Amino acid sequence: MVTAGKIFTLREEIGLKAMAAKLKGYREERVQPLEGGGEATLLTEISDLTLTTDELKGIFSQDNVVDIYQRGKFIQQVRTRETPFVFSLYRGRVLLTVLERKFQANNIANQLSRALFVTSGQIVEAKIPPETLKAFHERNPEDTKVIFFDEVDMPNISKLSLYGSSLINTSLYENYCSHGKIWYLVFKSKKHGYVVGVTRNAIVTIFNNVSEEEFMDYVRGEVFPLLSL
Repeated sequence: MVTAGKIFTLREEIGLKAMAAKLKGYREERVQPLEGGGEATLLTEISDLTLTTDELKGIFSQDNVVDIYQRGKFIQQVRTRETPFVFSLYRGRVLLTVLERKFQANNIANQLSRALFVTSGQIVEAKIPPETLKAFHERNPEDTKVIFFDEVDMPNISKLSLYGSSLINTSLYENYCSHGKIWYLVFKSKKHGYVVGVTRNAIVTIFNNVSEEEFMDYVRGEVFPLLSL
């Protein structure tokens, strides 16, 4: 089972205790009309908050109306999606990790920003510099499986990719590095043995079956140090 998450940073300084106080009991309701008549009350809430010295964990729950195919027709039902999130203190900064894929993680980050700061935009994408990803690959080139390049300067080419082992030893690698920047790496972690994908905007995908805590242990130890803070 694949586990994905995205890391964000906070533009405004705020302590974990203050964050916990603002998020505790957070709950919003909205009413959505249903096709064919009637309406559904959709709930967004934060639960299971746990505060430690350097982390604040919780569950972000949100209802949405989905179309379900049933015996020749579609019916609308309310589905609840629960997503773990973790605010972590790291090098004097607060980082947010949302254990969800890109689109949903971005949406949750915006809603957490509004809950904490009244407005969106105070929680923003974390970044990994392209030179940091390049150096990370070149320290352990034999473990890299896939490299994607973006910002390619060749006409009519927006992205380039390389697949295989010993990528650093190929002339194509040097050529691609001269024309673009590393956007995405897939590699095997020496310490954990996981196959991991990491992008410059701090999306992390572990392609092994791991628990939420194992995912966070990996992110804390191997991805946080790559971030530009």
